[in-house]
Amino acid sequence: MTPQHLLAVSTALNISSHQVEATAKLLEEGATVPFIARYRKEATGSLDEVQIASIRDELERLKAIDERRASIKKSLQERNLLSAELEAKLDSAETLSKLEDIYQPFKPKRRTKATIAKEKGLEPLATFIFENQDADFAEKAKEFVNAEKEVADIESALAGARDIIAENISDDASARSSLREYFDNNAVMSSKVMPNKEIEGAKYRDYFEWSELAKDAPSHRILAVRRGETEGFLIMRVIPDEDGAVAILKKLFVKNASSPCGKQVAMAVEDCYKRLLCSTTETYMRLEIKKRADEEAVKIFANNLRELLMSSPLGRKNVLAIDPGFRTGCKVVCLNRQGDLLCNDVIYPEQSAMRVKEAEDKIRILCKQFEIEAIAIGNGTASRETEAFIKGLGLPATIPVVMVNESGASIYSASEVAREEFPNHDITVRGAVSIGRRLMDPLAELVKIDPQSIGVGQYQHDVNQTMLKRSLDDVVVSCVNSVGVEVNTASKQLLSYVSGLNATTAANVVAYRNENGPFKTRKELLKVKGLGAKSFEQAAGFLRINDGENPLDASAVHPERYTLVEKMASDIGSDINTLLKDSSARAKINLASYVSDEIGMPTLKDIMQELGKPGRDPREKFEAFSFADGVSKIEDLQEGMRLPGIVTNVTAFGAFVDIGVHQDGLVHVSELSDTFVRDANEVVKPQQRVNVYVLEVDVPRKRISLSMKSNPQKRVRSAGEMAQRNAPRKNNNGGGFRSSSSSTFGNSFSDAFNKLKF
Repeated sequence: MTPQHLLAVSTALNISSHQVEATAKLLEEGATVPFIARYRKEATGSLDEVQIASIRDELERLKAIDERRASIKKSLQERNLLSAELEAKLDSAETLSKLEDIYQPFKPKRRTKATIAKEKGLEPLATFIFENQDADFAEKAKEFVNAEKEVADIESALAGARDIIAENISDDASARSSLREYFDNNAVMSSKVMPNKEIEGAKYRDYFEWSELAKDAPSHRILAVRRGETEGFLIMRVIPDEDGAVAILKKLFVKNASSPCGKQVAMAVEDCYKRLLCSTTETYMRLEIKKRADEEAVKIFANNLRELLMSSPLGRKNVLAIDPGFRTGCKVVCLNRQGDLLCNDVIYPEQSAMRVKEAEDKIRILCKQFEIEAIAIGNGTASRETEAFIKGLGLPATIPVVMVNESGASIYSASEVAREEFPNHDITVRGAVSIGRRLMDPLAELVKIDPQSIGVGQYQHDVNQTMLKRSLDDVVVSCVNSVGVEVNTASKQLLSYVSGLNATTAANVVAYRNENGPFKTRKELLKVKGLGAKSFEQAAGFLRINDGENPLDASAVHPERYTLVEKMASDIGSDINTLLKDSSARAKINLASYVSDEIGMPTLKDIMQELGKPGRDPREKFEAFSFADGVSKIEDLQEGMRLPGIVTNVTAFGAFVDIGVHQDGLVHVSELSDTFVRDANEVVKPQQRVNVYVLEVDVPRKRISLSMKSNPQKRVRSAGEMAQRNAPRKNNNGGGFRSSSSSTFGNSFSDAFNKLKF
């Protein structure tokens, strides 16, 4: 990476060039983001994962620009167009837009009005008019009237000259740059309904006559309008006031608007905008707002996914898991503390009295036979009824009954991963197993599912899929490595996200484990096929071996620091086991005496923290949650009820909350707090436990509006004001804007987005 690139990254991210250079070098050597953040703090100045990933992404962006620059130069060289001056301009371009602006005049073009005019010999006339804007064109234009070249009169000659001027202006870098800047600040994003599509496209009715400044439009509205356009229900435009845009170009190119030549240039400018630059700049704007919307939506998705993956684990317990069902019965499985399937059965608690008695007996027997310590119930259809049935059995109070979010469980149960794990069981059994394992360890189970199938974002199928996958993969890798992985029990899917490993090496780790028994030391990993020294360096610190030969193998202390820890223990006349168990022994260690050119205080503090709590799980302690008794279906809801709930999804326009009635309610962003909230993520996170008020219930359409405000009555009085602050705006003729959202449930804004959340 060149010094210029390192400086550019440093400036863009406000990170010192020394830190950027060190990080870039580590990345180039094959180090992963989690490894650099955890084990190379001295080199990077303790940059965190977000900063390191940003450096990586920025370097890749610059690399892409370099590749495009090289491609442009090659094209110009092949056509003998690359002068030293042009090459210098290309080398100085810092963005793709500037690079393309410089290249624009030299791009191979199809036959245009300007090329036709040039074929007629009108280019000298165009040059004369443009360069002599204080003059008259009358005498000069006569020279170009030529019947053989189909230039019948002066007006024909002038029209051709204007075509040439218009194209020259459209190719001008300053014109394109200035117009983009004007669009950035003044373009209005608007939409209208396609003719005769009002009924069919009713879910987009908020956007049948809608507009707002593109720079202010939030991601969910941009993506909603784009989806409506893609589905053929809306027409979308992203353009500013035409007079203002033309004025920008006239200021650049018209020197004397009152002279004959100046008027011709002004006409060419207007034609250039309407025929050439308006459409190309609108295309740029559409891409820019889409990119911004994608980035915001992906950020929301990533934040939500992180919260879900880092949900509190129950831990290793014997679990009875139930996938509820009416007609086909409830699928029941029993899992041991390692998550292995011990048995499976079906109960029918919603049918005849005999079936109910049979179901009661089965559950009691299974709980006793397999020493069940917790019961997990999927939160799908019949979940509350199943919960009530289980709680009515009089089981020991020490056995918690927990509702588990089963989103994506059906995806897992039908996947190749599930078929490989349970080749002799159908999808219903696999789904119940997934529910039980999610309770035990959400992270270990959810990594088996494509993150996009978990359903914790907005418009995930509309955003840039490459960007989304990269971001979500980063989140999964970050979560897996921050928690650590027990190498002797982890699935190959979980292992594949460990720093330094991939799907192949993870599978090889499992194969080695199956053939040779549990790993006894971290060093034994070097015997795994395909897992060399570099992979071991990257992975070892994140892999745990509990009850192994070396107690440090159960911690996050990297093997490269074992000798250091042994020296610490020796220096105080102790051993490693004592250091791990005795805080007074650790207190005797003077960290400053171990600082060297290679090892600094950040690493030493991390080691001491790990010795105090080896293999500490950063996730919060599990606490059981219960929905309100007597409220199990949407018909049980009444306005004004105050209920406990769990946030299931956070979007730009609010949060969805499960209150135990099989239909999530929406807390609009204006109802999240008594104070103004711009970003829902500032207030709530997925899996957060909240108390909500029921504002409105629409049973036929299964719509529930909720509020987290402290005083619902106060909300009613202030809803209009809050809606005005959060609303999109309508602009019919450059004048005032109107609100098109409201904080009440029956309103079309929350209604539309309740439909469009996935």
